[in-house]
Amino acid sequence: AEQRALMNGHNGGILWLTGLSGSGKSTIAKQVQKRLFDKGYNVFGLDGDNIRKGLNRDLGFSPEDRKENIRRVGEVAALFAQSGTIVICSFISPYREDRRSVRAIAPDYFHNVYIKASVETCEKRDTKGLYK
Repeated sequence: AEQRALMNGHNGGILWLTGLSGSGKSTIAKQVQKRLFDKGYNVFGLDGDNIRKGLNRDLGFSPEDRKENIRRVGEVAALFAQSGTIVICSFISPYREDRRSVRAIAPDYFHNVYIKASVETCEKRDTKGLYK
C-alpha cells in the first residue's frame, strides 16, 4: 500500500455514498470522480448501473439479493482501494448492517457519506419510476 501510494501520489480509499433513490448520489459521485480525475488522481466509480449489468446481473431485488449485491460491491471496492485507487460507490444501501459489513471488509479505506434529500425532492427527480 505504501509503494502504491508513493507511485500514485495518494492513498486508495472508498467513498461510500448512500441515500434515497433520487437523492443525488450518482450525480455527486460523477462530479467528485471527474474533479479528482482532472487533478490526476487514480479514481473509479461503482454504482448500480455498472455493477448490476455485469458482476451482479444474477441478483434480483429481494432482501437477500440486495444484501449480496452490497457485499460484492464492498469486496470489489476493497480490491480497488488496496490497488491504490479511490473508488466512489453510490448505492442506496439503506441497511446499517450492510454498510457495517462493507466497512469491516476494508476498515482503513472506508468512508461513509449520507446524501440527505427529502422524499419530496426524490419523488420530483424520480427518473426510474420507483416512487410511483
